Amino acid sequence: MMFPEITVNELAEKLRSEDKFILLDVREPEELNRAKITDARLEVTPLSRLAHSGTAALSENVRAQNIPVYVLCHHGNRSTQVTMWLAQQGWKNVFNVRGGIDEYARKVDTSVGFY
Repeated sequence: MMFPEITVNELAEKLRSEDKFILLDVREPEELNRAKITDARLEVTPLSRLAHSGTAALSENVRAQNIPVYVLCHHGNRSTQVTMWLAQQGWKNVFNVRGGIDEYARKVDTSVGFY
């Protein structure tokens, strides 16, 4: 099954823009301490919370489904799962960030950190 993705360079362009979107980070809290993109549009909902509570774990902004959601994790594996799952739940405007924060740190901004 094909699913929508954006590259880390495309994410960087979006972060520089004034566009309305949600950057949904599905990593666990201890991972955020090691590497994090700082942006007002960032929302953190760990995969463990999604696995436990389903879409109820998501913020009202994400559940509203009215702006794009870019899903981020460490390397892009968990975010791929969440992107496909959200699409199955009816989300139309959800995209995986290919390569995750690791690739973002390597190609765009080393200051976000590595682990």
